[in-house]
Amino acid sequence: MPVIRSSEAVVHEIHGARFVSYATPLSGSKELCAWRGEIPAGTKAPLHTVNCEEIFHLLSGELLITLDGRTERVTAGDTVIINPGATLGVENPTGQTAVSWVTTSIGLRAELADGSVITPPWAN
Repeated sequence: MPVIRSSEAVVHEIHGARFVSYATPLSGSKELCAWRGEIPAGTKAPLHTVNCEEIFHLLSGELLITLDGRTERVTAGDTVIINPGATLGVENPTGQTAVSWVTTSIGLRAELADGSVITPPWAN
């Protein structure tokens, strides 16, 4: 039985946020990836278009989530469903770090507005 201890999670940092990956092919997952996201106060991630569905659940804090041009304030306990092909932006306008849990399919890619593509190591 694969059990990933918190001490074994792999940490990645990009665009001012921290991603702590737990479920990946390297840890034994066959279809899904899951990670904890830590979005510091004042962080504004660039808009990006995803190729896989993401389930984004906010564990603590508050964020502004922009999905296909519509912005919503999301608070702890809220879940956002991000469909493939959607353009997503995440901003933390508060004074505290927001913590999320994200689940998606293995193979997630994110295309930025400039056409560059990010293949997050925590989702592959």
